[in-house]
Amino acid sequence: MRKWIPLTAICVGAFMLLVDASIVNTALPEMSEDLHSTFTALQWVVDVYALTLAALLMAFGSLGDRLGHRRLYLAGLAVFGLASLACALAPDAGALIAARAAQGIGGAAMMTSTTALLNTAYQGRDRGTAFGVWGAVNGAAAAAGPVLGGLLTQQLGWRSIFLVNLPIAALAGWLTVRRLTADRPRPATGRPDLPGAAAFTLFAALTYGLIESGERGWSDPLVLTTLATAALALAAFTTVELRTPRPLLDLRLLRNPAFLGLAAAGLLLTAAAFAPLTYTGLWLQQVLHLSPLDAGLAVCPLAAAAFVTAPAATRLLRGAPPRLPITLGLALIGGGTLLLTLVSPGTGWTALLPGLLLTGVGVGLATPQMMSTALAAVPRERAGMASGAFNTARQLGLALGIAVLGTVFQNTLRDHPAADPRHGYATALDHVYLAAGTAGLLAAALVVLLVRRPAAAATATPEPAKERSMQPS
Repeated sequence: MRKWIPLTAICVGAFMLLVDASIVNTALPEMSEDLHSTFTALQWVVDVYALTLAALLMAFGSLGDRLGHRRLYLAGLAVFGLASLACALAPDAGALIAARAAQGIGGAAMMTSTTALLNTAYQGRDRGTAFGVWGAVNGAAAAAGPVLGGLLTQQLGWRSIFLVNLPIAALAGWLTVRRLTADRPRPATGRPDLPGAAAFTLFAALTYGLIESGERGWSDPLVLTTLATAALALAAFTTVELRTPRPLLDLRLLRNPAFLGLAAAGLLLTAAAFAPLTYTGLWLQQVLHLSPLDAGLAVCPLAAAAFVTAPAATRLLRGAPPRLPITLGLALIGGGTLLLTLVSPGTGWTALLPGLLLTGVGVGLATPQMMSTALAAVPRERAGMASGAFNTARQLGLALGIAVLGTVFQNTLRDHPAADPRHGYATALDHVYLAAGTAGLLAAALVVLLVRRPAAAATATPEPAKERSMQPS
């Protein structure tokens, strides 16, 4: 069984960083009361983690090739563990937000290294088994986050959701040092694309402007400045990537309609399916007065349905065009999120069940096929870059989704004041779910329109590569 210790080291770290994307949701009300934070600060506690992950994934992927992915993984574990301690000791909301950003830095270093380390550690049939276990752990993390956060918050307080990371990070680091063979860094060829990485990171100002607009309004000078900065940063990133010989992102990938459609759909998927859960959790605890644990259990049907659907759909739809489960899954995500509008001033948490289950089935259908189909749409020599770009789009979708839906939620509460918070929250959630559902249906439409021949862009590669790229998975 020693051969599976490297897999354990990788999966323990992956579970920790993925759980922390959602573990805070059920702890937000207690955090707010303890730290006397505003609604905007609560948004940042959740969003800055996903935003930092999105901003640094591509840059750290290139860094891992130069330094070695095992070394980068260990550095990410150390940063993540120390940042978790800083989160637990945070005296105010500002310190907590800064520590969450540091968690995102460590998480980005770990996330970019996991697949490369699995490729190095295992061969043949063992590699397939390892990736299967790794995928199951990722799904379990999505389900465990809200429940684990609720359990720890209810029993030990909100700071415990960060302290629990310390022994987990220490275990993953010890196993990595003892049992995971160091990979050989690639020889450095040319300078790293630091200007491109800096410009893409500065593009994060877009999220800052979106979040602050909910409290300050769209005409506020700070909001306008940050949105303008984001636009300039995007223009600078485009210019740099077109001119540099070794870009962080080869923009020619976006000329491929199939890859562009799948990347956009991945962004919209996370925004539609997962971003609304932040505000659903607030309703469950602040209006329905559920305990943190009960609130976590109430949103579990989504992850549970996805966990069951994914392997079943893979078996039942084997041989079907990958566009079919992707499109159907995205349509179900849109429809399921729209079903969440069943929430009304007089309903309880059970009103969420139909929408959460339908959304979960959609996630289980669409997610497994999206990455493999996106990679099949590009030449083999661009597969690593395409993978990084696709993962970045998904994380960016969560960050932008939380920001946009938070603005919708906050503006609705302000524009529709109600004496009974049940009425105000129900109206605000209806607007949130309507926006998120529309995003899911838009994602399905993009796949129908753009993903017609997923491998069309790979025709410029030699014939063997072309034949390989035509395979959907």
